Amino acid sequence: MAEAADFQGTSASPARRWLRRTGALLAGAPLLAGLLQLPAAAPAQAASGDPVSVSLDSLTPNAPTDGDTLTVSGTVTNNGKQTVTGAHVGLRVGPMLNTRSEISAVARHPDDLQGAAGTEVGGKYEQKFTKLAPGVAEHFSISVPVDKLDLGADGVYEFGVALSGQTSAQPWQQLLGVQRTFLPWQPSDADTKTRTTFLWPLLSTVHLTAKTGAGELQTPEFLNDDLAKELAPGGRLAQMVDLGKDLDVTWVIDPDLLASVDAMASGNYQLPGDGDTTTPGPKDHQALAKQWLADLQKAVVGKEVVALPFADPDLASLAHRGTSVTGSLSHLKDATDVAATTVKTVLHVTPSTDYAWPVDGAVDPSIMRVATSAGADRVIARSDSLQDTAGLPYTPSAARPVGGGTTAIVADAKLSTAFEDDLTKAGPATLAVQQFLAQSLEINAQTDQQRSIVVAPQRMPTAGQAQAMATAVKALQGGTWSQAQDLTAAAKAKPDPNATTRIPSTSAYPSALRRQELPVSAFGQIARTQDKLDNFQVILSDQSRVVTPFGRAINRGMSTSWRGREEAGDSYRSGVESWLDDLARQVKLIDKSETKLSGRSATIPVTVQNNLVQPVGHLVLRLSSTMPTRLKIGGKAYAEQPVDIAGGHAQSVKFSTSANANGRATVIAQLYTEDGQEYGAPVTFDVKVTEVTPTVMLVIGGGVLLLVLAGFRMYTQRKRAAARQAGEGGPGDAAEQSDEPGNPDSPGDRLPGESDSVSGADDPEQPSDPAPDTAPESTDPSGTGERVDR
Repeated sequence: MAEAADFQGTSASPARRWLRRTGALLAGAPLLAGLLQLPAAAPAQAASGDPVSVSLDSLTPNAPTDGDTLTVSGTVTNNGKQTVTGAHVGLRVGPMLNTRSEISAVARHPDDLQGAAGTEVGGKYEQKFTKLAPGVAEHFSISVPVDKLDLGADGVYEFGVALSGQTSAQPWQQLLGVQRTFLPWQPSDADTKTRTTFLWPLLSTVHLTAKTGAGELQTPEFLNDDLAKELAPGGRLAQMVDLGKDLDVTWVIDPDLLASVDAMASGNYQLPGDGDTTTPGPKDHQALAKQWLADLQKAVVGKEVVALPFADPDLASLAHRGTSVTGSLSHLKDATDVAATTVKTVLHVTPSTDYAWPVDGAVDPSIMRVATSAGADRVIARSDSLQDTAGLPYTPSAARPVGGGTTAIVADAKLSTAFEDDLTKAGPATLAVQQFLAQSLEINAQTDQQRSIVVAPQRMPTAGQAQAMATAVKALQGGTWSQAQDLTAAAKAKPDPNATTRIPSTSAYPSALRRQELPVSAFGQIARTQDKLDNFQVILSDQSRVVTPFGRAINRGMSTSWRGREEAGDSYRSGVESWLDDLARQVKLIDKSETKLSGRSATIPVTVQNNLVQPVGHLVLRLSSTMPTRLKIGGKAYAEQPVDIAGGHAQSVKFSTSANANGRATVIAQLYTEDGQEYGAPVTFDVKVTEVTPTVMLVIGGGVLLLVLAGFRMYTQRKRAAARQAGEGGPGDAAEQSDEPGNPDSPGDRLPGESDSVSGADDPEQPSDPAPDTAPESTDPSGTGERVDR
């Protein structure tokens, strides 16, 4: 009651309204007296131990005008253990609330019995219940002409639904339950209307992986089938499109969502199966995706469409943790460049890409620098971050020039956060709508100067939140104090010279938001994956088959949707890198075992395998010898040859080698890109050299010459022996023969080093002994290198 008295004391009402409220206080005196007679603990007991809860499920129209009939419906539930008798539900009109802070104060404690105030609309505008049994919910519906509410001047009124009754323990009429809300009252058009921009966000979590099929269509693979649930009738995204088509709003779209739905609409997408297998997506989901895209295309006709950078990158995480990793900002530029193309391709409209939207509109100098680094010159902030410090008695326009050609679009925090609660039930949703309308009307009543106000709700509203938002926007469109305006017009509106343009310091960034940011390791992994992609793409004949899916997956790895989901984000980024590694390993060297090399020169083949479906090239295969003094490749320590391989084929590359000495030499085969970067793992193998040296060849040649001479000697001995047997025998003849030139026994015809005896050193030669048929056998060991392998 004290709170109500404070409100009445601060209300600047006309005389008629003052008289009406004075009468209302007098009429409420008996009730006040009855409450004062209660035991001191009774109100606390009723509020905490034995209350009746009142749910206000519907209030139509949300902003009534003259001649309207207000219909209020909901439920009352006895949460206590005693039956409530003699109960009735009535409507109460409280004081007019003159400030936005008063509205917020009422909204914080809507069911506080001690805060209940105002006059109950009597007569037939109530609903009675003989009794309310414990735990039983009863429905009520009350309709009352607006002129019976005795509303005064234009403004926002506190409005409540209250249940009064008695119990056996407290057998007197008392207030047992209340639900307070707001009744905007602006029966005729305001002299000046607020221009209101309501952003309608169409975003989702990450759904597509980097994996695509090997066929011509490159069938995409999804993380799961959750997107289909959102697109189905009644799903979150289906509701957003269905509700948004009739609203004067600015569509804010993540191009990644459009790309994902478009991939599903193709009908060839894959879902994870058991283990490493995949399974085709259901055909009926293809129809869902096609219908959703068709509905969206119709919904955005004639409306402003703002495209966020692809996959909605987390600007705050990038500013606070990503800039320390080289190349991180380039991903933001890439995501911005592809945004317009994606939206235009899918929706056939040209979007605006001039806007950046940090999480919850929280900004600091580093976030502003990052947000504008990719070309955006308008940053959507929020008034609880960019707070006015000049003590303005009104809410200034959203546009604020903050220097460097950048404009901060400061959305109103109270309007933007009005729909963040759980609104799956009708009661909380109704309260959210009425509070939003009350704040909007109060803004308009602050001054006669026209202003441009922006509402930037949460990024991914639930279906219930979307329905409440749509109800509020429809009420504004049909109301008398607001007119719709798109975001570009709000950005171009004349800024208030008294509004703050000072960006808060980095230390002022909310700690709760900072704890949800992507870690530095996430940007490190993104940079590592990008380096691998850069190295891989140069060998491809059709780079788009790899660069496009992996480039978009890298963008998704830094999405705002990973906030508060660190483990899921890490898993996604690791999956992208792992899949890229798997693809890169499809082009590889085949392992080799030890190779034996005989002779002075030979060729060594090295096989390169390409298991990709597309040809690869721009590769160089280098074969290096670790012991070039023993084994040279192409006459030097290493040799290189270009490699071009068709898809699904292998190529054997041959290198000429030359050996200088026997033994093992280790050889390393390594692929390189044309710019000198190593590609893939090397293959190392040993070459066993068994080369024939010049010294060995000299020994072999000498041996062959000796064999030839021995053969000649054998031939001449046999010929002479045959001549002796054919001629006359006798000692005289023998003596004569021994002196003849060419006689083998003649000292002059012996070979150098030949002994005097052929058959034995101690046996004198007899004329009748046969000539030997073999060369003398040497008992010395064979010379080095005489035994060679060929």
